[in-house]
Amino acid sequence: MEFLLIFFIGICATTVGTLAGGGGLISLPAMLLMGIPVHSAIGANKVSNTVSSFSSFFHLYKNGDISLKESIWIIPVSVGGGISGGFIASRISEDHMYIVAIILLVCAFITSFIGKKDFAGDASLKMNKFSIPGLYGIGMYDGLFGPGQGTLMLYLFGYLQISYIRAVGLVRLATFSSCFGAAITYIAADKIIWSFTCALLFGSVAGAQIGVRIAKKLKPKFVKPILRIVTIALIVQIVVNNVL
Repeated sequence: MEFLLIFFIGICATTVGTLAGGGGLISLPAMLLMGIPVHSAIGANKVSNTVSSFSSFFHLYKNGDISLKESIWIIPVSVGGGISGGFIASRISEDHMYIVAIILLVCAFITSFIGKKDFAGDASLKMNKFSIPGLYGIGMYDGLFGPGQGTLMLYLFGYLQISYIRAVGLVRLATFSSCFGAAITYIAADKIIWSFTCALLFGSVAGAQIGVRIAKKLKPKFVKPILRIVTIALIVQIVVNNVL
């Protein structure tokens, strides 16, 4: 029964995560409430996100929605940012990490009302003074703290006038890159409970496929309201976790 529950948690979390980021809002707290040790729960999320993110990216790549020429450079930038964030995280307090997370998410939320970009553009992702620092910085944040990484990336791609479905593919590739290294770390540290992890993984792959199919039908004007809801939920979760 536990494995079936985790499977459905994986479906729900990754469907939401694919559409607007923030899937960890669902999966991580749910697994902790089930009594799964925190490091094992995080490790399960990293392993499942690695596979599910690649599966959704590959689906969009196979269908011609995204190209490797446009996206492949994201991998070293995101990995470099994640490594930098992990290095910094070992040298600052958890309280400061919470503050950084809240500031970034609040700024993204406010910017979503100020900016007029709504994912209706069709620009190509290019290496420039906005994309490289933006992706590196969010990769650093992912290594530093994590929750909201996908949501922040979607805000960035919206600003860069990337169409929504391509933005989803680019976010999934970046998520695959950052989670791959983390997953290896948790596996090497023997923190993985494979029975729970596999249940979450299968659910996450199913959720990723559901998510990309919904994303293809989602009108751009509905994306920012969904992002704002997820952003508020992330801020509330971080504040509550910090207080408690």
